[in-house]
Order: sequence, then structure tokens, then C-alpha cells
Amino acid sequence: MVIPVHDVNPVRRTPYVTYALIAVNVLVFLTTPGMAGSASGGDHLAQLCHLQAFVDRYAAVPRELIHQELPRLVPTGAVGVGAHGPGCVVAPPGYHKNPVLSVFTAMFLHGSWLHLLGNMLFLLIFGNNVEDRMGHIRYFLFYVVCGYAAGYGFALLNDGSGDPLIGASGAIAGVLGAYLVLYPRARVWVLVPFLVFLPLRLPAWLVLGFWFGLQAVYSSGHGVSGAGTVAYAAHVVGFVAGMLLAWPLKPGTPPPPEPRRLLFGRQARPRQVW
Repeated sequence: MVIPVHDVNPVRRTPYVTYALIAVNVLVFLTTPGMAGSASGGDHLAQLCHLQAFVDRYAAVPRELIHQELPRLVPTGAVGVGAHGPGCVVAPPGYHKNPVLSVFTAMFLHGSWLHLLGNMLFLLIFGNNVEDRMGHIRYFLFYVVCGYAAGYGFALLNDGSGDPLIGASGAIAGVLGAYLVLYPRARVWVLVPFLVFLPLRLPAWLVLGFWFGLQAVYSSGHGVSGAGTVAYAAHVVGFVAGMLLAWPLKPGTPPPPEPRRLLFGRQARPRQVW
């Protein structure tokens, strides 16, 4: 797996929406009940119960999206003692959950620091150019539509699942798909783990095509045990949705400029020869 760190593709306008999405995702993560303990390595039962109650309320659940089957009992966030020892208390929900709206709220929830930072890195690198090409408002609507396509696409493939779906990955996958369509020849600096991290400057079509290929393989259950806990199918659907939505903009998108003298993604200062 390669780690992108920078692209050689300047923008004409400040990507306010991309910056705002990153800020909101970080803020929501920091204020999510139970996440403070995850940062320090704590795993106290009370924190876990609060986190489970919060996620069950605001995450997207495939069974709820497709069949409108809301659970009769949900975690309350409290800790109780039962026949098998201490655990999280469950009770009838004291709130009304809208499954359609839960797809939107789930886009801003993350399960760990690694989950959050990985998503935000991809959004920061590739989102600014897509926003620059689409404009602020259209880009935000595009981001949300890709997130919904990924959420419902995953739910259709797993309609009986009661596991919560969280994360901005589906929407960001749409951004990656749009970037691939609009700027396939842009150069991307990546770190390739090979004994040490080797910096390489590769074309976007290779970086993003490789990423999409991995997601497609993993979504089929190959390469990982039972596809793990990552919703790879949501990444695939979001990526394809982003490509399709961005395709009409491709003819009017100029190729990215390619500076002649590059030093790890930045233009090197001209050297004087004496």
C-alpha cells in the first residue's frame, strides 16, 4: 500500500469546503463520547458504553436503511450488572432515529485516530483540486451525494446487517474517483514501504487505480479475512459514483501544470553555476 503525501497540482482558489469538512470531522471525533479514552489508550467500560450508545444513534445501519427495521432495545450509555457480570444497559430508545439522515451523520463519525487521520489525509491531498474544478457549493453537494451512494450501496449488498457503518471513506472515495477522471496525469508524491519509506512521484492514475483495485479485491473477501471490519464495498461504490458524476466536467478540465524542476513536490530554486 502506498501513502500519498502531496500532489503536484496547484489550485486557483482556496478550498474552503475541504478545510471545513476536515475541521468538522476532527471536531466531531474529539467530542464523541468515549473517544477521549481511546486517545490515551483507556478502554473503561463506561467509556465503551457511552461510545456504543452514541454510535448506535448516529451511525448508518444497513438493516435500518433498507428495511426500516429500527431496534427495540438500544444501549443507553449506562453501565449495569447482569447475570454475566457488568455490561452496557439496553432499553427502548428514548429518541427517534431517521435512517436516511443517519447516512449523513455517519459521514462525520470515526472509530479511531488512524481511521480519522487516514481519511483526512486523502481528503486534504485530493479534495482541493476537485473543489477547485467544481466550485464550493457543487463540490459540497457532490461530496454528500457520493457519501449517500456509498452508504446505500453498501447497505444493499448487506441488507441484513445490523452493524453500524461510520466514516467519511465513502464520500472521500467519490473525491478520489473524481480526481482520477479530472486529473489522471497529475503527479502524486507517495511513500512506498520497502524496508524504509521510499518517496516516489507517480501519476495519479497509477496511485488511485492501484487504491481502487485493492478496495475491489478486499470487498470480494480476498486478501483479508472476511473483509475485516472495513466497508470496502462502500469505497468501491463511492469511487464509481465520483467518477460518473465528474465525467461531464472532464472535457473542460485543463491538464495540471508540470514544473520542470521538482524537489519532493515543490519547485526547486534555480542553482547558479560559477
